[in-house]
Order: sequence, then structure tokens, then C-alpha cells
Amino acid sequence: MDIRFLGHACFELSDGSSRVLIDPFLSGNPKAAAKPDELDPTHILLTHGHIDHILDAVEIAKRTGAACVGVVETANWLKKQGVGDVSDPNLGGTVEFDWGWVKLVQALHSSETPDGTVTYASGLVVSIGGKTVYHLGDTCLFGDMKLIAQRTPIDIALMPIGGHYTMDRHDAVVAAELIGATTVIPCHYDTFPPIETDAQAFKADVESQTSSKVVVLEPGDSHSA
Repeated sequence: MDIRFLGHACFELSDGSSRVLIDPFLSGNPKAAAKPDELDPTHILLTHGHIDHILDAVEIAKRTGAACVGVVETANWLKKQGVGDVSDPNLGGTVEFDWGWVKLVQALHSSETPDGTVTYASGLVVSIGGKTVYHLGDTCLFGDMKLIAQRTPIDIALMPIGGHYTMDRHDAVVAAELIGATTVIPCHYDTFPPIETDAQAFKADVESQTSSKVVVLEPGDSHSA
């Protein structure tokens, strides 16, 4: 299973013919590694409705016919935009596919869709290619990250570290300790000035204080798991 970092909080998880795109924010991202029309996902997963996570979802879904998953209000917004294949679980819900499954879990963050509908933010626990990936979404630090990982041990955690809108790199070290993933990949940093941070310092702190290893990816880089 390959994980490609496309910038900000956007990743593509690939296993065989399955290509799972998470939080497509490309056309408005000054550091994006791809344009929306360069991607051909089979599935799109959304953590929440903020524009820096959902901006290109409708365009990509309509063009590719990708199956989309988002918390119910976000899913309803997708349907209103004309997206045809949409699953609408709420927090705690699981959607199964031929490549595995995705479960929506808690994240502590505000959220609304582009039309102003208030919705919930979520994290995503994804089983694909024999690995379990936890995309934390946008969140502050909270203790039940440990419970989420106890319920489903995590191989790879995709973790925001930029601060200001999410937890910063210092809180993210504690999050890494709570989750206990084999590998941590930081995201949601350096896209804009308010979320600039030192990813290498985060790596050093995590690897000195926890059992996890940190892989810092530049936009466009991939990691094989």
C-alpha cells in the first residue's frame, strides 16, 4: 500500500486498482503536488466541510465517478452539488468497500460546508492493503485518541502539526504517544503563514519520546507501507 502526500491534509492511499483520496484541497493550495484533473481516485473520503479539505471534491467526484464518504451533513452537501455516489455515516459509522473499510471517529474542531451548513468534524480510520491508517483530520489534542487506537491498532497516523487551526507540533507529540502508531506522517503545516512549523523538530521529539517513527513527506512524496 502506497501513501502519497499531495499537500496540506490531502493524501492518496493506493492498493492495486483502488485509489483512495482524502481531503482534496489542490486548486487553492499554493503547495499542492497535483492539479484536480490529474487525479483519478476510485474513492474520496472527507474529514469535514472546511474549504481547505473539500474544495476540489465535487469536481473530482463528478469527473471520475468516485464513491464519496463524509459525515452526514457533509455528504448531504455533496449530494446537493450533484455528486451521485455518496455514503453518509455519522461519527462511529463504518462504510465497507471491496478494498477494506473506513470508520468515522471523533475529532475536536469546528466545521461547516461551503453553503454555511454546520456539521461535525471527524477523523478517519481506514483499513486498506492490510494496514490501518488513522487520518486525524483537523483536531486539537484529546485523550480519547488512545481509545481510538485501542479499538483498532494503528499502523500509520496522518497527523496535523501546524497549530493555530489544529494542535501544534508539541501537542502532536503527545497525540503520537497516545496513538502509538508504528509510523507518523505530519500534515496540515507550512501551507500558509499561520501554520508554519518545524517538522524536523517534531520528528526528533516524537522519536525521542515515543516508540513511533516519523516520516516527513514533501508534497508529491510517497511512502510504502
